[in-house]
Amino acid sequence: MSKSISPFTRAQLLPQEEILEIYKKKGSLFIGIPKETYFQEKRVCLTPDAVSAIVSNGHRVMIEAGAGAGANFKDKTYSEAGAEITKDTAKVYSCPIILKVEPPSLDEIKMINPQTLLISALQLKTQHKKYFETLAAKRITALAFEFIKDDDGSYPAVRSLSEIAGTASILIAAELLSNMNGGNGLMFGNISGVPPTEVVIIGAGTVGEFAARSAIGLGANVKIFDNSITKLRTVQSNLGRTLYTSTLQPKNLLKALKRCDVAIGAVRGANRAPIVVTESMVDCMKSGAVIIDVSIDMGGCFETSEVTSHDKPTFEHNGIVHYCVPNIPARYSRSASVSISNMFTPYLLKIAEDGGIENALRFDRGLKNGLYFYHGILTNKSVANWFDLKYSDVNLLIF
Repeated sequence: MSKSISPFTRAQLLPQEEILEIYKKKGSLFIGIPKETYFQEKRVCLTPDAVSAIVSNGHRVMIEAGAGAGANFKDKTYSEAGAEITKDTAKVYSCPIILKVEPPSLDEIKMINPQTLLISALQLKTQHKKYFETLAAKRITALAFEFIKDDDGSYPAVRSLSEIAGTASILIAAELLSNMNGGNGLMFGNISGVPPTEVVIIGAGTVGEFAARSAIGLGANVKIFDNSITKLRTVQSNLGRTLYTSTLQPKNLLKALKRCDVAIGAVRGANRAPIVVTESMVDCMKSGAVIIDVSIDMGGCFETSEVTSHDKPTFEHNGIVHYCVPNIPARYSRSASVSISNMFTPYLLKIAEDGGIENALRFDRGLKNGLYFYHGILTNKSVANWFDLKYSDVNLLIF
């Protein structure tokens, strides 16, 4: 008797797993943008064009009157873009989503409702333990935009602001060299028969790269120093040309500093910037030379650097002009605001598309990297170690 042959294999007859897509219901956002109160902070998170794009997608944006004034964006322009304008600060802070450039002060946190989503810079080095305890008490979910990662693993906010700082450092140096500002009367520009301006850049990161790009574009002779051969190689590749590069050997650096007209400090460190240029090395520089210490927000990489402000940005040490303002991008508040807005807008629309911050954090690992508080629970190990606080792994909280 012949056996009947089944058209199905044994594996096909067993129960099979089925992959079900998580249903993402599009949500609506209500974003509050308060006026920045931090000293000399003139940037704003969203431009009127960005507000228009967000509102046209069915969301609400409430802006405190005058929030964009520092970046030359008028309330009327925001209103025409669809934003709700109010003079009531507390009303703005009562929105479910708060968008800021600088982290909120303790007084501002008091105005925030429990369970609010806060998106701002964290600026870990300037924070204190009380700040995180106050956020925890309000059960706030907080994202630090400088920690948000792109698909390629880079930090878009940090890179954008570093590009501005690098380019601005050369523009500032050009101003300080002119006679109008008491400089040596040198011009950035490769004029026929005139020796080019000598520029030394210490640090081959994004700031250093864009400083070099701007200086070369103006016709200067550029020398870049960094201890990372990979970074030096990358800079040359990105600039598309061969230029003087060297590791941070004191003898070579001192020789370059003695001849330079401008020195840019763009070195980063784990906790603070290392002192690369000592006081004795600065004393060997030409009288009237200009130092732009972009690393000053991490302590500075020139031993003679001291923090200055936008109101009084320079001081002299032994005839050498020092510019040591921590927040250089705020000097170009409109350009910086457009740059920040370009980063924020896609993320906000994506949060809405994913059905809210909960789903967005599940689907976007780069966004999750910026999370440091989740419903009042600290999720950032660096913050916990820095301030001796307890934290929980974000992956155990968000499934």
